[in-house]
Amino acid sequence: MYSMDNFNLKGKKGLILGIANQHSIAYGCAKAFKTLGAELAITYLNEPSKKFVDPIAEELEPEIFMPCDVQNEEEFAAVFAAIEKKWGKLDFALHSIAFAPKEDLQGRLVDSSSAGFLTAIDISCHSFIRMAKMAEPLMVDGGSLFAMSYYGAEKVVNNYDLMGPVKAALESSVRYLANELGPKGIRVYTISPGPVKTRAASGLKSFDDLITETVKRTPAHHLATIEDIGMATALMATPAAKMISGDTVYIDGGFHVMG
Repeated sequence: MYSMDNFNLKGKKGLILGIANQHSIAYGCAKAFKTLGAELAITYLNEPSKKFVDPIAEELEPEIFMPCDVQNEEEFAAVFAAIEKKWGKLDFALHSIAFAPKEDLQGRLVDSSSAGFLTAIDISCHSFIRMAKMAEPLMVDGGSLFAMSYYGAEKVVNNYDLMGPVKAALESSVRYLANELGPKGIRVYTISPGPVKTRAASGLKSFDDLITETVKRTPAHHLATIEDIGMATALMATPAAKMISGDTVYIDGGFHVMG
């Protein structure tokens, strides 16, 4: 039935993992979720990073604001325990976290270390699976889970190297989780924006060249902003998108369709 209620998030509760600062994609998404009426739980990595996220917490007024290093099992579990205590449910969760050691990230894939590759997989991919596991029992009315990827997961992008297969694993995980969690009304999405000038992306070798080439090849001839990404992602969390799941949602101005 057509209703404007299908296009908002009033009364919905959501978790945002991965805000580093006001340039983060996760911040753009959090703002959009809030604009559509959602109540938020926001995390920060650790005490040194908290000062960059504090202004965002002041702006968005999350009901839960906690540290969360996804490699710290106790911290990760504590976030979901706080959500259960505060809300008793969860409607959506966004994972916008990726990391690889610099020497592995900026070298050839063939030269990557076993330890570096495993670290990248654990933080950038398996922590999303762990998030889904903890979110599942709280999504009593169904819900939506979001992972952040990039075009380099499916096609070779110069200098993306190690993160290509890591993000490919993440996108495959999204499809399998969509199948496993679908019977409970839980949708799972990969969000794939084009390159965005975030702190994490700046660690890629020749990132400025990638930006220039992407703008040239994109039909829109400009990059998606964190606001663009946030608005489209928030729409996918609304009831309007209830029959879409397991897909990669490209928010890249059409870049991915170009040869």
